[in-house]
Amino acid sequence: MAAATPAAVERNADGDEQGRRRKKGGFRTMPLILASEVCDRFAMAGFNANLITYLTQQLHLPLVEASNTLTNFGGTSALTPILGALAADAFIGRFWTIIAGSAIYQVGMVGLVVSALLPTLRPPPCSPPATPCQRASGWQLAVLYLSLLCTSLGSGGIRPCVVAFGADQFDQEQRDGGEAAKAAAERKRRYFNLYFFTMGLAMLLAFTVVVYIQDNVGWGWGFGIPAIGMLVSILVFLVGYPIYVLLKPEGSPFTRLAQVVAAAFRKRSAAVPEDPGMLYQDKELDAPISTNGRLLHTNQLTFFDRAAIVTPGDMAPSGQPKPWRLSTVHRVEELKSIVRLLPIWSAGIMLATAGSHNYTFTIAQARTMERHMGPHFQFPPATLSIFSTAAMLLTLAFYDRVFVPLARRVTGLPSGITYFQRMGIGLAISILSVASAALVETKRRGAAARHGLLDEPTAVVPLSVFWLVPQFAVHGIGDAFSSVALMEFLYDQAPESMRSSAVALFWLASAIGNYMGTVLVTVVQRATRGRGEWLQDNINRGRLDNYYWLVTCIMLLNFGYFLVCFHFYTMKPLEVAEEHGDHDKECELPSLQRNGGGGANGMV
Repeated sequence: MAAATPAAVERNADGDEQGRRRKKGGFRTMPLILASEVCDRFAMAGFNANLITYLTQQLHLPLVEASNTLTNFGGTSALTPILGALAADAFIGRFWTIIAGSAIYQVGMVGLVVSALLPTLRPPPCSPPATPCQRASGWQLAVLYLSLLCTSLGSGGIRPCVVAFGADQFDQEQRDGGEAAKAAAERKRRYFNLYFFTMGLAMLLAFTVVVYIQDNVGWGWGFGIPAIGMLVSILVFLVGYPIYVLLKPEGSPFTRLAQVVAAAFRKRSAAVPEDPGMLYQDKELDAPISTNGRLLHTNQLTFFDRAAIVTPGDMAPSGQPKPWRLSTVHRVEELKSIVRLLPIWSAGIMLATAGSHNYTFTIAQARTMERHMGPHFQFPPATLSIFSTAAMLLTLAFYDRVFVPLARRVTGLPSGITYFQRMGIGLAISILSVASAALVETKRRGAAARHGLLDEPTAVVPLSVFWLVPQFAVHGIGDAFSSVALMEFLYDQAPESMRSSAVALFWLASAIGNYMGTVLVTVVQRATRGRGEWLQDNINRGRLDNYYWLVTCIMLLNFGYFLVCFHFYTMKPLEVAEEHGDHDKECELPSLQRNGGGGANGMV
């Protein structure tokens, strides 16, 4: 028998390695990942849903201060994913970042459980007007803030990585090419819908069960049950370790972006060649960060092309480029891809700003309305969020099972419509949500005036709390369109080595939106003070409806801004290599079309 040639041995070794990789990942990892996410979202939602009540009724903080406190910590929780993404993409990978973030979040939840159980960590109960309410002391608030800070830091490790980690499980199938790649792309598209669906399901459970326990059983159990849920999520996620696809971090993507900027600035006086082929390229150097294909040159943002111009002194004696003086075209295009998607991304900021009042002012409204369901049960105000979540779940199911197949017949796109169209629809629906909130508040305040309750903030206005349901439901429908589309857009259009960072951008938009909500509330409060103050503890005397109309106008401007940004957007161009014998075939293919979306011009 003839001895195997070295080339044959190498091919067999490569085949065995590919076989081992194919045994991992795929749709079979989804039950573990999604089960872990259900427990995680149940914990987070149950923890946050009713905090406004805890701050105002247990710690006796004024409504506006409590609202701004939660908005600020919500913004911080959405800002820390940038740190988590950096850790995942550059140092420890997504799996261990998720584990570390979950553990830190667990510490914060335990801190709040202790705060709720120990009477020394809360001010004494009050019964005005006989006993004035005593505000929480500085050290009592310090324990609260420290616990909230831990949860904010922990969410920074979870949020940017879970979605990208789940999508990673399909990347190997897509690299295999052919029909398997198309099937994997379709499964990945459905994964994004499934992720938001399971997340909504967990939130629905939290908004009903946990909120009821907090209002009727006690805050110790009300915070303790979510803490147990977080512990379960960590254990479930760890079980799947042997079958997960674990991608190795390839160094800080932010360092590469900084190197491109530095090299381009250094050569700012150099003339950009008309032929892009003269710019520096190195397949071997880019291989670890372009396993799905290298990015092709684009004619936008040409200032950064100077980073790929070879000049004397750019190469080291070893023949390798000096990274702070010379970048490849692929690395230049990584930076361009991030810059190009920022305008579209920024349109999602106002969604968070508009939605921030759902967990603050709307709950305060609900507490003044008729909430009885029968002689012995009152509907918990924070549970109103279930209508937003339920509407989102129903919309996601309808979208995936009914809307997409019908739209596919018309457009010919596997996804039915592009994620640009989906995001635009969501933004438009969100405007209707805020407008409906303004109309309902006008009706509620009018009922309070007719019954002489304007100066009785604790009195029950004879108007059913279920008048608030439409604004929550419409918000949920809009969220099912816009949030999923924004997440899919960021994951698809970001460079593959920056997927966690791209998902972090999703949460960063939420962070900025929450901070903008705080700024808007503060500005409105100061601007209207002494002139019919819009936002005050006595919302019957306030003009919350005017605040909602202001947000509606801002949302309209934001929608117009999105349409302009979409019109000028250019898709990420990708070079795809397929093996045919000993040859590589390269073609220019928009990433969105590969994943079932369609080009940017598909919206109009």
